[in-house]
Amino acid sequence: MKYYVIAGEASGDLHAANLIKEIKRIDHTAEFRGWGGDKMTDQGAMLVKHYRDTAFMGFAEVIMNLREILSNIKFCKKDILEYNPDAVILVDYPGFNLRIAKFVHGHHIKVFYYISPQLWAWKKSRIKKIKAFVDRMFVILPFEKDFFKENNYEVDFVGHPLLDELANHDTSDVNDLFRNSDDKRPIVALLPGSRKQEITSILA
Repeated sequence: MKYYVIAGEASGDLHAANLIKEIKRIDHTAEFRGWGGDKMTDQGAMLVKHYRDTAFMGFAEVIMNLREILSNIKFCKKDILEYNPDAVILVDYPGFNLRIAKFVHGHHIKVFYYISPQLWAWKKSRIKKIKAFVDRMFVILPFEKDFFKENNYEVDFVGHPLLDELANHDTSDVNDLFRNSDDKRPIVALLPGSRKQEITSILA
């Protein structure tokens, strides 16, 4: 099968790359094209746009780059039709991906959404678009399945991909990295996000 994958951030690139790896393990003939980053490329995806060129955050930045954003959407739609995939896999990145979902659905191409937008936290109205244009949603937080069910939409809970990442790394010496072995205080992680704009804004 041919898949078109769209990930607009570093975290999306990571999770999309792992998803591609698993799909290829099941289907050795699978082909991938899309938007993302170096990790997707490492898994054999043909990269069309790098997330460095597409990740805009905040109202002001979106307005300043509106022409480029609209141009990217137009280009993406054209590229999808030319590639003619069996399915499009959208990874988070809702501002862009929900627009693409509507377009793809209108051309009778299967739409799969991996890592749901946080509708339970904000912009709950977007669930109407998901119900209308997404064939199958895969969520990573347990309560999201109940949230969607309460809104008459069945989704698949697949677990958080970061747990898989942790399983692939040796964390036995984490304490030694951050504190003296005699220090028993809890370690608090500050995780501002995966986009440079987020890190700059939150840590400033």
